[in-house]
Amino acid sequence: MQKGTATAGGLVLGFVLDRVLGDPRRWHPVAGFGSAASALESVTYADRRRAGVLHEVVLVGAAVGVGVGVRGLGLPATALATWTVLGGRSLAKAGSEMADRLEVGDLDGARALLPSLCGRDPEVLDADGLARAALESIAENTSDATVAPLVWGALAGVPGLLGYRAINTLDAMIGYRNDRYRNFGWAAARTDDLANLLPARLTGLLTVALAPLVGGRRATALRAWRRDAAQHPSPNAGVVEAATAGALGIRLGGRTEYPHGVEQRPTLGDGPAPTVADLHRAVRLSEAVQAAAVAVAVLGALARR
Repeated sequence: MQKGTATAGGLVLGFVLDRVLGDPRRWHPVAGFGSAASALESVTYADRRRAGVLHEVVLVGAAVGVGVGVRGLGLPATALATWTVLGGRSLAKAGSEMADRLEVGDLDGARALLPSLCGRDPEVLDADGLARAALESIAENTSDATVAPLVWGALAGVPGLLGYRAINTLDAMIGYRNDRYRNFGWAAARTDDLANLLPARLTGLLTVALAPLVGGRRATALRAWRRDAAQHPSPNAGVVEAATAGALGIRLGGRTEYPHGVEQRPTLGDGPAPTVADLHRAVRLSEAVQAAAVAVAVLGALARR
């Protein structure tokens, strides 16, 4: 089987495994990578950028090395790696559960669920705040959890899949601008920004194209992206959040509270603040974008032949 065909087939099979089985309940390789990264941090940590660069190079290099070592196994290795690094089913499930809990007024249950979606402080959020936090997380993580791994899998096979997930995991662990990680986490944050430049824009394009599936207009989604994305502090999250806001006809952004402090995020899109019904629509849009991303990744992988 030729390389491009094996990669394409593995991406599809891995996506199907994620949709059917979700994340492994025990012994998840990404969780194992996180534990290894935490252990290494106790050795490599210093309040300097070069220490963070070393930390990033060692861990991402190790993940890519594993990918190089197993890629000769062809389609099975690609399928297992794809299943390992994707998180689309878990994302959609968490978003739907959040909407269901908010619909019945179960704020305690919704607050308990929020940490599985994002790092905001759930105790300070009311129902509307929880809906907005969940919706913004679904928009951003549609790219991070599904589209980006598929893009890198299509471009670089198993090493691309594992390398991207290592980059994104390290950003989630240390890519913060607080006292501990402002310098040490700099390399992780910047590497993640670079790795997501193309996937975020593909996610934006797919969101615009699929807006009518959730009652939105392509022109409105594109206008919100072009007008508002650059105001966001992230060069990538701004793209997908603005496009999603436009597709849903809602307004995202504003005061955002994290355990480490408060940020005033720019307004993205026009219209009212998101409701529980909009959260359900966001989940449907995310799943449609994920499915479309598989088709694009398959075409990209076949083109490598």
